[in-house]
Amino acid sequence: MELQLGIDRLVFVVAVLLLGSVLVAALAARFGDRLRIPSALLFLGLGMAVGVDGAGWLDLDDPALVRDLGAIALLFILFEGGLTTKPTDLRLAALPGSLLATVGVAVTAGLTGLGVWLLFGVDLVTALLLGAVVASTDAAAVFSMMRTTALPRRVSAILRMESGANDPFAVMLTVGLIATVQTGTTFGQWVGFAALQLLGGTLVGAAVGLVGVGLLRRIDLGVEGLYPVVAAAVAGVAYGVAAWLGASGFVAVYLAGLMVGALVPRHRRSVLGFHEALANTAEIGLFLLLGLLVVPSRLLAVAPQALTVALILVLVARPVAVALCSLGSRLGWREQAVVSWAGLRGAVPIVLSTFPYTAGVAGGAVLFDVVFFVVVVSVLVQGLSLQPLVRRLGVTAERPAWSPVAEALPLDGIDVDMVELTITDELVVAGQRLRDLPGLGPARVAAIVRNHRVVVPSGDTRLLTGDVLLLTVPRENDLVARLTAWARGEDRPPS
Repeated sequence: MELQLGIDRLVFVVAVLLLGSVLVAALAARFGDRLRIPSALLFLGLGMAVGVDGAGWLDLDDPALVRDLGAIALLFILFEGGLTTKPTDLRLAALPGSLLATVGVAVTAGLTGLGVWLLFGVDLVTALLLGAVVASTDAAAVFSMMRTTALPRRVSAILRMESGANDPFAVMLTVGLIATVQTGTTFGQWVGFAALQLLGGTLVGAAVGLVGVGLLRRIDLGVEGLYPVVAAAVAGVAYGVAAWLGASGFVAVYLAGLMVGALVPRHRRSVLGFHEALANTAEIGLFLLLGLLVVPSRLLAVAPQALTVALILVLVARPVAVALCSLGSRLGWREQAVVSWAGLRGAVPIVLSTFPYTAGVAGGAVLFDVVFFVVVVSVLVQGLSLQPLVRRLGVTAERPAWSPVAEALPLDGIDVDMVELTITDELVVAGQRLRDLPGLGPARVAAIVRNHRVVVPSGDTRLLTGDVLLLTVPRENDLVARLTAWARGEDRPPS
């Protein structure tokens, strides 16, 4: 007597792949300072190794399935990107970041497509479609590089905002150009489609985000673990409503995440922890799926064309887009060069390349292979050379600007929260005695965690880099933001 289910082998293989991916990620983090290769590329390689041209464990020949699962994974990744976009990033990089995420994507797509059209003789719309697919940067690859490359605050803010927000625009361009290839569209139809996608997605994301913020701030769910579930439901509702109205669900999801991350400080830690894990799982699964879908033996056939596309993209289209979107931003040429070179491609272009593949566009399979090759070249060449370029140009910072400052730890049953505030080098309070600092208003320093030991503070206690302050504060919606401003020396006192 025995019990066997049809999914037994699949569960085992998936578990082994996930475990292997986590170990790969751990090794990448351990040796990242030497290798500087984003773990995403390693996940792709693992998928290719167990696929049809490798060990043959899994034979995935279903682009439609990968497209649909990829779209779901992108929702988790975009929502987490919105959650982790800080208000300081918006203040530092609102104009250049938003321009790069929209106009920059269009310019990159147009110039890349024009180059493909002139050099390879394909029809213009198909060439532009290829340009649109590779036009957006990848948040996972960019953030991975930023963790090991110290950049000035504004440069890192621009890269963070662009890579988190440019995917929806690339999706819109790709879908619109596929429709143009298949049925033909007029200029008026394009304008209406773009307006509905962007404005509709923005309005839906803002409306659903506000409702979600209200729920998370006002409703007592009793269990802290339910708040991340509500946040995930907010993301799903934002996407569903936008898609039902014909707008961009990707824009709506990102904006909803942005609002929840900025306006719900009390449950920020639990929401971020849950969705960071969810996004990481989605990224791992997405790259594994893409690695399984590609047939490595086909890549050699498109290598010359793909290398040419990569050169056009990296050396012409991207620098021109960055230069145009930086006009009036007082961003120097060195900073522009770093922003241009740090625009790594990743999972999104590969997912987008499955759209024409599954839509039956002529040459869709070849386009997928070309895009896959371009992404691998981008990650390898730009990823390995970014740190030397930053050092050569002198565009460095002593500490990454995205280090956390303050996070609320809700205490259930009482009207007081515990706030955890990390002392970092760039904060003006670092090195100062507590008695010499401006008043904390209603907040009180309860303890300081230093080198894994608890220090009971006094007025003579000096705050050192690496200290974690534990503050008790009355429950106020914007107190975390004001404490962060206090630590940075900005003109928003907590009292």
